[in-house]
Amino acid sequence: MKRSETSPKLSRQMAAFLLLTIVFVVPGLVLLSTTTGKAFLEDLQNFHLSMENSEENILLQNDDDSFDHPPPLQDKRDLQQNEKMNIVFLYGDDWRFDSLGYVNPQVHTPNLDRLAKEGMLFTENAVTTSICWISRACLATGQHYARHETLNLGEPVPFYDYWNETLYGKLTEHNYFTGAVGKWQPGGLQGHMFNVSTNYWGFHFDDQGNHITDMNERDALDFLQNKRKNVNDSFALFVNFFSPHHWDGNPEQYLPQNKTKHLYQDGNITFGPTCTDEYWKKLPPFFNDQNDGRSRWRDRFDEPNKAQKMIKNYYRLISGVDMTCGKILDELDRQNLTDNTLIIFTTDNGYYHSEHGLADKWYAHQESIKVPLIIKDPRMRKDLIGTKNDEFTLSIDLAPTMLTAAGSDIPKRMQGRDMSILYTEESRKRTKQKWRRKWYYEYPGIPGNTGHIPVQALVRKDYKYIYWPTHNYTELFHLPTDHYEINDLARNDTHTEILEKLRKQFLKAQSKAK
Repeated sequence: MKRSETSPKLSRQMAAFLLLTIVFVVPGLVLLSTTTGKAFLEDLQNFHLSMENSEENILLQNDDDSFDHPPPLQDKRDLQQNEKMNIVFLYGDDWRFDSLGYVNPQVHTPNLDRLAKEGMLFTENAVTTSICWISRACLATGQHYARHETLNLGEPVPFYDYWNETLYGKLTEHNYFTGAVGKWQPGGLQGHMFNVSTNYWGFHFDDQGNHITDMNERDALDFLQNKRKNVNDSFALFVNFFSPHHWDGNPEQYLPQNKTKHLYQDGNITFGPTCTDEYWKKLPPFFNDQNDGRSRWRDRFDEPNKAQKMIKNYYRLISGVDMTCGKILDELDRQNLTDNTLIIFTTDNGYYHSEHGLADKWYAHQESIKVPLIIKDPRMRKDLIGTKNDEFTLSIDLAPTMLTAAGSDIPKRMQGRDMSILYTEESRKRTKQKWRRKWYYEYPGIPGNTGHIPVQALVRKDYKYIYWPTHNYTELFHLPTDHYEINDLARNDTHTEILEKLRKQFLKAQSKAK
């Protein structure tokens, strides 16, 4: 008899054996899984994860690029209309990962700290391009810059041509009542984009003396309290803060609300170890005093008293945004909306606070590319509430995450992934799923502006490979032992093998980003 054939007698024997297995063996396995067996499996899983995360193992496993952009896991549930979650998206500007009280006790953000304790804080979250309008295009499209190609602040905006496949267009398609208040980039808002929208940015006080964060608060609360015509309809509110972005052209740079001026009066803010001229001189040789990052450093940080004034007012702007976030969260509670609302706080890019002798953003150092991300999701596993997650999550993941919560499909154009599988019941299956182990960063520069240097990078937990294409210059940093990216290993002949390996991975990641 051929191996692929089975006699009727044998089939009956197999069926009987299967029945006995179900009756007698499976209950024992279930019992085992809930007591000693569960502990054993958890220990085994922890051991497996620790082995996966060891530096040597990461180095070997990262030769497999199949999970740089892993296929999205679609939620297979048939979400009914009344199961769709509301969405509140709180979006800061020029706000790096450690400018939260939950991470840095120098910063006063009690409301966002509360949100982190009620949700999850993602400690390795980053943007794929660190500049306002390109990062916002990444949010809208779920794509790398290399794919959406939105280079200019104004018109034309390439992704407007496929608006229906963006985050906002898909929410409208799924009958969400949508609102966007505050800063909108790139291009101009058009009537079909949102049910309710306002667009203002670039200042801290308007001509009537209104602070821009107070205006954000007014418009966000007005949307929640008055603009929703049918309170039973699902809604998505995008609160796009301008603060703590500097007021361009104003020598004060950061002008906080009066109600926050009493904060940060006691003592000085501590700056990081690379905030000296010594580390400015360690940058690649093509950095010069005409670099825009250096020019803005002189505007803010070239003298100790000035630096203290600037950083304190910057933090006061952050505290003002935190107060508004608290008002919005309280309003959700007041209307009994919290238990059916996905709440996300993040920002559009990081920010140099004088590290490497620089100010602002753009380049590939941790201070520039890492941004805060807090998610509070009613679907979150109870044992994960209040925890931190150190997976590589990216700005391009935000759109797929919100669309899945809305019961929508994820357009094929999108390159990000639904982050909810990191914290819902789906996360229990992660022993068979790989999240990304490395990712591609790119900053194309600003056409015609020689003060901005294009840069690209491959980021891993162990190494960061940085490439400056206009100068054909490479840097390499070992992040576990060189968190501040001071010791460039590319200048060391002993790292030629790893440099070549990372160069190949970088080129593959660069190709996949298109």
